[in-house]
Amino acid sequence: MLIRDWNSTGLCGLDLLKFVRSSFGERVPVMFATPDGSEHNVVCALTAGADDYVVYPIRPGEFGARVEALLCRAYPATSNTCLEVGPYRFDARQQTVMVRGKPVQLSGTQFRLAQLFFSNIDRVLSRDHIFAMVWGREFRETTRTIDSHVSRLRLALEIEPVNNFRLQPVYKSGYRLLHLYDEGKESNEDHAELAAAQIAA
Repeated sequence: MLIRDWNSTGLCGLDLLKFVRSSFGERVPVMFATPDGSEHNVVCALTAGADDYVVYPIRPGEFGARVEALLCRAYPATSNTCLEVGPYRFDARQQTVMVRGKPVQLSGTQFRLAQLFFSNIDRVLSRDHIFAMVWGREFRETTRTIDSHVSRLRLALEIEPVNNFRLQPVYKSGYRLLHLYDEGKESNEDHAELAAAQIAA
């Protein structure tokens, strides 16, 4: 796995990413960890094939979880394949998920989609990025493809305040999985964003 600052000396982030992909293929996870959170660079990195882009400061536990999730997807046979978040437990090797100890049947696409969201809690994921990470190609279908899968996933995994999570659309962007840390008590900002998303929908 490669973790690198987008603006470090030597090759710039984009050139480095192109070199890694041309030399080692798509399997090697590439994460950019940098204080530069400009939207242009984030979009550029993810569109060019980076697996993640995190901006300082970042909580150590969250950073470790992101690294582990990328390694699990890239090397399922040799890494710790389990990801536990709240009442959810994902097993990348078996492609299974448990919710409060009960197994939930998901398709391969649904599992990849769920793993993507739960590895990027509280982050806005664009439709292009979701499609590239889950379907493995550029976004070329109607937006309803993602919307339909997200809707079914929300129901299957009971992604709702009772489980301290909410999966919400983000106007003109994509989706974000919110962790409701206060046992379902949401901030005024969250209410405003949800209202805007519902109006936009």
